[in-house]
Amino acid sequence: MTAVNGDGTPAPSEVEALAADGLRWLLGVARETEGGGLGWPVRASDTKLEAQFYDGTAGVVPALLEAWRHFGDDVYGDAAVRAARGLAVAAEEAEDDSLYFGRTGMALVLRAVHRELGDGAAGTAADRALARVRSRFDGTRWGELFELMGGNAGIGLGALAAGDAELAVLALEPYARTAEETATGVTWAHRPGVEARLHHISHGALGIVYALAAVGDATGRADFVALARAGAANVIARDEAGPDGFLVPHSDPQFLPDLIERHSYGWCHGPAGDAQVFRLLRDVLAEPGWQDLADRCWHTVTHSGLPQRLRPGFWDNNARCCGTAGVLALACDRMAEQGDSPDFAHVLVADLVARATRDADGARWSNVEHRATPSVLEPRTGWSAGAAGIVRELLRFVRVSGKGDPGYAFVWPDQPVARSLVGQATEPILPVGVDGTS
Repeated sequence: MTAVNGDGTPAPSEVEALAADGLRWLLGVARETEGGGLGWPVRASDTKLEAQFYDGTAGVVPALLEAWRHFGDDVYGDAAVRAARGLAVAAEEAEDDSLYFGRTGMALVLRAVHRELGDGAAGTAADRALARVRSRFDGTRWGELFELMGGNAGIGLGALAAGDAELAVLALEPYARTAEETATGVTWAHRPGVEARLHHISHGALGIVYALAAVGDATGRADFVALARAGAANVIARDEAGPDGFLVPHSDPQFLPDLIERHSYGWCHGPAGDAQVFRLLRDVLAEPGWQDLADRCWHTVTHSGLPQRLRPGFWDNNARCCGTAGVLALACDRMAEQGDSPDFAHVLVADLVARATRDADGARWSNVEHRATPSVLEPRTGWSAGAAGIVRELLRFVRVSGKGDPGYAFVWPDQPVARSLVGQATEPILPVGVDGTS
């Protein structure tokens, strides 16, 4: 029988048990690699192991570190160390250098295993991987993508978090000379030869803004921070939901209009991710107007209808990247920072509990592709679309609900650390303009 709160929502003990079942499934589908390592396929049925962060072994490790700290069980720490052995080999062989899809993400995860678990071999492998990333820079970029998930912005964030501020600055400097002026600020192309300009955190301007602000603040590069302000201003000017909400289209002109909806609400291309950028700008610039924008994002998210699946394609993803778990991350940030009501977080968690598949193998989640037959997709293991990202957020929710530690065992660099705002003035003002005037 499922344990519930007085309002019928799943009790923290039930959510914790679900997360433990998710971890059991993840460990059950892991495969041994050469040298006593561990690796994960994207799906349990896949024969090939995947190493990158978005959908592979590197993205499973944060969930293992979270579980190790949350439960105090060395089974998870030992699995993370073994995963690092496999990642050390994969980082040598990777063809991509990016944060989510390549070597930088692997390096950062290796650094986390070194820092959290004291594994010196993982630290040495992280150093080698970052040196390899540096050697492959062409002076402007590392590949086709030029944004947070697959390009310079993510490499800069990853390098900074891994302790290489010099590489972080090197990665961010090209944005100054590639910025395109608009009537309200600046923007950037996310890849060559595409007319559309994307606006949000994963592949768009706000992801670049986030990296510029974070690296600029950490390294004393005021020019980076000023450029971040200009990039944010261009996106803010495109809001279609003010004054209470905040909703900006996916792109202008619309990128792949036959495949991609004009408006989204999750982390990748919607206000759940936009709010994370505004939280960072609030902390870097110490201007309360950014919190007002984050609040407006939250208003839009909570009034959008998610996590209900209102129509085919509206809310088909349970996971961290474009789905419910990514919204839950923001809900817990708000609970930790502002003492927000947990009501909407409970709605999100109840949905994740209801949509989980649980059996003798553990727990996992299926996403939906309404244009495919069958539309229910095989469960995935990883961070962005699979069980690892969901489990990590469920464990944090359990702690935040019980007034425990709101932090993560390992902070991924595109989500600001939660800090208490209770008692601070948060009166709404407009963010100052590109030139520093209001």
